[in-house]
Amino acid sequence: MHKFIQELVNGLTTGSVYALIALGYSMVYGILKLLNFAHGDLFMVGAFIGYFVIQWFGGPAALSVPVPIVLLVMFVLAGGGVGALGVVIERFAYRPLRDAPRIAPLITALGVSFFLENTALLFFGASYHIYNTSDFIPFSSGIHIGALDIDMARIMVIVLSVVLMIGLRLIVNRTQLGRQMRAVATDREAAEMLGINVDYTIAATFFLGSALAGVSGVMWGLVFNSVWNYMGFLAGLKAFTAAVVGGIRLDLGSGPGRSADRPGRIVHHRLRLLHLHQSDRVRDPDRSHAPASQRPVSCRRYELAGPLDRRR
Repeated sequence: MHKFIQELVNGLTTGSVYALIALGYSMVYGILKLLNFAHGDLFMVGAFIGYFVIQWFGGPAALSVPVPIVLLVMFVLAGGGVGALGVVIERFAYRPLRDAPRIAPLITALGVSFFLENTALLFFGASYHIYNTSDFIPFSSGIHIGALDIDMARIMVIVLSVVLMIGLRLIVNRTQLGRQMRAVATDREAAEMLGINVDYTIAATFFLGSALAGVSGVMWGLVFNSVWNYMGFLAGLKAFTAAVVGGIRLDLGSGPGRSADRPGRIVHHRLRLLHLHQSDRVRDPDRSHAPASQRPVSCRRYELAGPLDRRR
């Protein structure tokens, strides 16, 4: 029984890391229909940020500040730094190709992935960099019952992952930004016509997804210790598979295999065509008996139905 629980905890730990990366894939694809294959390499950048924060504070065996502060700085810098990097990538690599054929941004994503991997190789080298987590988070600080050994790093990763997933769900489903994201994912042109800042919404989506990847990179380093420049490729591939199995969409928790294009999925605000009417009919003698569909239409008014509007 202990062995089963041990393997279950190991699987939950690894799955929590992949789940955070997969959420980034889902968010970007849901809003842009773009397979961002550079997303796994953002995970790698976050892992390196965590490693260098440890070195900055004196190394794993001689930290100059308390461990909770080190962990907080690692997660904040990795999330914020990688989130900002994701916004820069979106602005200069993907935004110019937003209306291009879909193969163009896909090839660009692969190019960005190669660029990040080889930049890390240039600056950090090809060798493995070791967190040495056990030097500042002792293995004895976890749960040890007979043959069952769960170290504190794994417990922290699972708990933090659940907190981040719940937080992201609340952002997408309960906030103004989340409603904008869902509107843009459903119909970008209509959302822009209704006054939604599409560029800001897409940039915010990239920031959130990239920040999750950065935090998951730190989690990986804390649990598995080793980070290297090509670690993002395999992790990104596994996370992409998880995203496909779980359903690539912004409507979190929707169930396996459902697409992001199903209509009527905007929570709190739905785009509804309320009025399409004709103005004073200026009848042309030659078209006085024309069908209604061929008569001139002078005004189309689109309105945003609120959450309490359920009229049909």
